[in-house]
Amino acid sequence: MSDSLAGRLPAPPRGAGPAYGQQGSSANLADILERVLDKGIVIAGDIQINLLDIELLTIKLRLLVASVDKAKEMGIDWWEHDPSLSSRARPARETEAGASRDALTEENEQLRAELARLRSAAGIPSPAAADAQAAPAEEEGRR
Repeated sequence: MSDSLAGRLPAPPRGAGPAYGQQGSSANLADILERVLDKGIVIAGDIQINLLDIELLTIKLRLLVASVDKAKEMGIDWWEHDPSLSSRARPARETEAGASRDALTEENEQLRAELARLRSAAGIPSPAAADAQAAPAEEEGRR
């Protein structure tokens, strides 16, 4: 600033706090944030788009800002049951998949037992028995 301009500007009053955007504002912002998270705040709004009295689009916005403790106190705990947000939450598909996996394992065992019975009735050796017979023959061939 030039000296002539500096002389015309009023001096800041003595004992005045720091200007906006300086040290004092961070403490105030922290206090405000603490109060908002402690008490919670709800922001609600609706957006509606009409054309010639025909509703084309309605958007309902609801925003809740609160601490986790305050949200739990209000009965909101959806993040605990969302598998993408909590490792403790198991997806519904996973429990269904576990039940279907057990059913598939049981069916697989039944089919293997039936296949073994059919092979023995037809006189066809099982793959495990055929492998056991082939292993000594291969060892003799190597000697």
